[in-house]
Amino acid sequence: MRVIAGTSRGRRLASFKGRDVRPTPDRVREALFSILQSRLGDFSELRVLDLFSGSGALAIEALSRGAKAACLVDNAPASARVIRENLERCQLTEKAQVVTKDAFLALQDFTPETFDLVFLDPPYGKKLAEMAITEICKQGVLHRDGTLCAETGAGEILPKKNGHLQIFDQRRYGSVMIHFLCDEGLI
Repeated sequence: MRVIAGTSRGRRLASFKGRDVRPTPDRVREALFSILQSRLGDFSELRVLDLFSGSGALAIEALSRGAKAACLVDNAPASARVIRENLERCQLTEKAQVVTKDAFLALQDFTPETFDLVFLDPPYGKKLAEMAITEICKQGVLHRDGTLCAETGAGEILPKKNGHLQIFDQRRYGSVMIHFLCDEGLI
């Protein structure tokens, strides 16, 4: 696993051993960021939230491409260690905050409209992506003009609309589905 573009391009990221964690494959990350680049243009000044962060690859990619700051949330201490190692490898520690906490509890700690871009990559098959989107809407942490990207298994179906957020694009990459959501008023 490597950083695809930006200031940390080509840097190798640490990952996990075992089957409990499945990092987003490089080709899926590349496609995801290509879509985001065409929608958002420049990543500078974006504040990023990476829930169920795992290795931190999604937030690190955004930071490498110029995001202003990122908060990476995962409840596993092993994930927090890998995230910190990856941030150090990419020299991005000063732009990032690592939170070792349950994602749903962490969402209650943020003020409204804190983030411009939110990544969700929860364990598949447990409806956690749908539940997290509901909580994000309830807590209002995504800026009104923000974008949310949720990764699920290809067989998981998210509601077209959840709160004020609506799916505007979906892409399947083998066994992975990426859902792109924004405020329904922006579609």
